[in-house]
Amino acid sequence: MPRAGITILVATGLHRPNLGPELAELVGDPWVLDTVTVANHDARADEDHVRLGRTPGRGTVVRLDRRLVAADLRIATGLVEPHFMAGWSGGRKVIAPGVAHAETITTFHNAAFMAHPRAANCVLDGNPLHEEQLAIVRMLGGALALNTVIDDRRRLAFVNFGEVVESHLQAVDFARRYARVPVGRRFRTVVTSAAGYPLDNTYYQTVKGMVGPLDILEPGGDLIVASACSEGMGSKHYVEAQRRLVDLGPDGFASSIAGKPHADIDEWQTQMQLKPMRVGRVRLYTDGLEGHDAALTGVERVTDLAGAIADSMARQGDPRVAFVPEGPYVVPVHEEA
Repeated sequence: MPRAGITILVATGLHRPNLGPELAELVGDPWVLDTVTVANHDARADEDHVRLGRTPGRGTVVRLDRRLVAADLRIATGLVEPHFMAGWSGGRKVIAPGVAHAETITTFHNAAFMAHPRAANCVLDGNPLHEEQLAIVRMLGGALALNTVIDDRRRLAFVNFGEVVESHLQAVDFARRYARVPVGRRFRTVVTSAAGYPLDNTYYQTVKGMVGPLDILEPGGDLIVASACSEGMGSKHYVEAQRRLVDLGPDGFASSIAGKPHADIDEWQTQMQLKPMRVGRVRLYTDGLEGHDAALTGVERVTDLAGAIADSMARQGDPRVAFVPEGPYVVPVHEEA
């Protein structure tokens, strides 16, 4: 295959493109950038997409990047780890929402999908997002995948290659042994993180850390999350969704999005934040948000992490604390002994 015939398509979904030094860091090797075409997917560019029809079950309009659709050989390259909506990242998720049009993405990120009880960490069976992603892969005509799992020091722990669905499931089976942790009780104080750089660059990504340990948080307990938020809140669309959350309150926000066929961009992350807010008190430790941005989080800000933990232990009357230092990469699951 000639080098001129190879394109690396960065699966940005509806996130901003990776450019300049950030793209170089993402690709990791200057030889790649100098040798083959590297391009960011743009979900809003209508002319860059091909309509394949509607999914058979739920009728989602499927529009995918024409560079992927037209390719003679398609290889989805992804990291497999827990995902708080789709169950697991990687594989079919690289295709949709990775290189899907905004119309497709905002359909299966609407309130009905997000509120489904099976749209959760480490869940594939019955997960409506996963089911739509599988349907989209079939409509595309299939693909191959190179799947990876990394350890807590970001070293390669597993890699495989094959048909996109089956190879992804093999990677999930490997990752599940380490990422899903049975815990014999619930806690009134849970301390977690947004997993450090680069995942905790924004408050948008921090929500993943809030949702991850929910199964072991005692109702009415304190969930304390530490996150750098070095790039601030996230997209302007997300900021607007958070503003509506603060203005309307959790119940008002939920009512405002119910029944919408298409979600506003990034408002699904705000909807996911409702989950921890309905279980207990969420407290955020960060040095990356100030003033107006801090107010838009919709949660309580703390400036002393150790003090917040001590305060929770005293207020809850329970000295036992659960710590989840790897944030959304580790999902504790309550299972009675």
